[in-house]
Amino acid sequence: MPRRISLRRLCAVASMSLSNFTITTVVAQTADQPLPDAHTRVYETSDQNIPQTHLRTLHTANNASVLKAPSFSPFTTNILQDLHNGLETMQSSYFSIWLGKYTTAIDWTAAVMATHVSATLASLSRSLTYTMPGTFDKSKNLDVEAQMVENEINKYFGQIATYYFGEDHFAIRMQAYDDILWVVLGWLESIQFIEGHSTGHYASGSQGDAMIPEWHARQFIPAFAHRARVFYELAEKGWDWRLCGGGMTWNPRLLPYKNAITNQLFISASIGMYLHFPGDTNCSPFLSQYDKVKDRNDRKANDKLLRAQEHGDQCDESIKGDSSYDPIYLANAMNGYEWLKNSGMTNKQGLYVDGFHIAGYRTNHSKTECDERNDMVYTYNQGVVLSGLRGLWEATGKQTYLEDGHELVRNVIRATGWTDGHAFAPASTQPEKPDKIPESQQDILSSWAGLGSNGVLAEACDPSGTCNQNGQTFKGIFFHHLTTFCAPLPSVPVRPGRTYAASRETRVLHARSCKEYTKWVVLNAKAALQTRNEQGRFGSWWGADVHSDKILKVKREANATDYRNKPDEYMAQFEEVVYMLDDAEDDEERLAGHDMTGDKDEDADSSSSRNLNDRGRGRTVETQGSGIAVVRAMLEFSKLAESDGSFVP
Repeated sequence: MPRRISLRRLCAVASMSLSNFTITTVVAQTADQPLPDAHTRVYETSDQNIPQTHLRTLHTANNASVLKAPSFSPFTTNILQDLHNGLETMQSSYFSIWLGKYTTAIDWTAAVMATHVSATLASLSRSLTYTMPGTFDKSKNLDVEAQMVENEINKYFGQIATYYFGEDHFAIRMQAYDDILWVVLGWLESIQFIEGHSTGHYASGSQGDAMIPEWHARQFIPAFAHRARVFYELAEKGWDWRLCGGGMTWNPRLLPYKNAITNQLFISASIGMYLHFPGDTNCSPFLSQYDKVKDRNDRKANDKLLRAQEHGDQCDESIKGDSSYDPIYLANAMNGYEWLKNSGMTNKQGLYVDGFHIAGYRTNHSKTECDERNDMVYTYNQGVVLSGLRGLWEATGKQTYLEDGHELVRNVIRATGWTDGHAFAPASTQPEKPDKIPESQQDILSSWAGLGSNGVLAEACDPSGTCNQNGQTFKGIFFHHLTTFCAPLPSVPVRPGRTYAASRETRVLHARSCKEYTKWVVLNAKAALQTRNEQGRFGSWWGADVHSDKILKVKREANATDYRNKPDEYMAQFEEVVYMLDDAEDDEERLAGHDMTGDKDEDADSSSSRNLNDRGRGRTVETQGSGIAVVRAMLEFSKLAESDGSFVP
């Protein structure tokens, strides 16, 4: 209990001393006064000629002034408390420090949970302005609260570092390409958090004759970067141009399946490597007793050779220390999105379906056309690409990436039943895109709208309580990447010559469009918070309270196969493999890393049959991570909306 009491004190002091709090300087960059004609404009396809600030000089970047942003409101301060409580519950209930694992998670969902931790720490880091090491003065509230925040961040970062050593990287590298790419995104997120916290709270240089120490977490950046690079290089092997004219294959050991999530992950991971990969001087792979390692002189591996490889002494000359902004990563991201956008993988609501099979490929491998579409819709298939689009804009300056992202977000919001008459007509019949997201829930649909009902995002498996670990993770993924997409655009390029900055008008349009999503995000976060039990654990179906005494029928397309949550449907689609597996292998080995059983978490509370969120697997680390992600989204969107004083929760 002492930790929670401390955070309550932090939030109490925050509400009385709001002048000490500022939001991140990135948000501050969008605090410019709106342009005279911008009060009703948001991102639409008609806004293609908005001027870009193209590759400003380094001199301009260094001399740009940083505006102070408005202080946090008590509403935002309360969100910080809920966010910290959710994180504490997840880490204390589901993370085993001595093993470095989320013991009830599967490999890929564990990687996503670690990603949520890094992202949450980044938000907590921006909640208070201070510089370390500083001079600690107990008589100053700000000093006390700064030390408390720093202690919490160091505690949870220690768990991220522990997870690095507990992550089963040997197993994951033999799994599907999407599983591998979650690892890449996770460690890139950790690197961004370390860089951001170091820059924001640790002064560089010296004071007098004493050098100011850098934040200790920076020593882990090379290790995190190495794992990100190795796993990216494993995953990029999944791209081929022969089948379906391009795209990533989901799993090389099964029948070809070009699905949305693997391709979206490849786009986001590629642009993430371009923008955030700091380079890697360690050329060694992950070594095991099965690897046949030899050096340049064809000598077999021994302890001396392996140690030399780990220290980079045996690296090929082509391995360079600074691989930031490698154009290969950018080209991969651009090719990936170009293929995805033109693949025909969206339905009449403008949502991404799950993917394409090649009809008849089982008996005729000369067939190469993706012509058998699985129309199943999942929330995470609408989310991961958003961070990719945000990154592609920054790397290219092309406006269409932002426009595509905002259009997809609006399609998702419509598909939850959040509607306001003609403005939110179905995408397939709508001649013009809506001007804005409605601020109320007038005429909200009471039935299934495609991705939820009554404005609350949901998986098709949520109402029946049949989601397995896959499905329980999806909504959190969507909100994580939505939050990344709506981060304010930079007013100066992060790397002149390699990245772009946004013009004043572009920044205003992007921020205004994102602000319009705020009330919908808040609705979902509040719905998620209502599902918490006495232990503070989130439920899977956020709309359970709305439908507690009703029957919600989920409509699914005839050719939609929910193989993510239905093992029988999964096996019917993938029982034949391209590369014949050893007869000794069973289904569990073939599906390693994918929980298709829907078994309940051992820690789930089964004492109450009245709560709809205690059915099936109940409350799990995956539902907790998703709850944290949507609450964090509420925090960041609320700060963005409060920046012009127009948001009323």
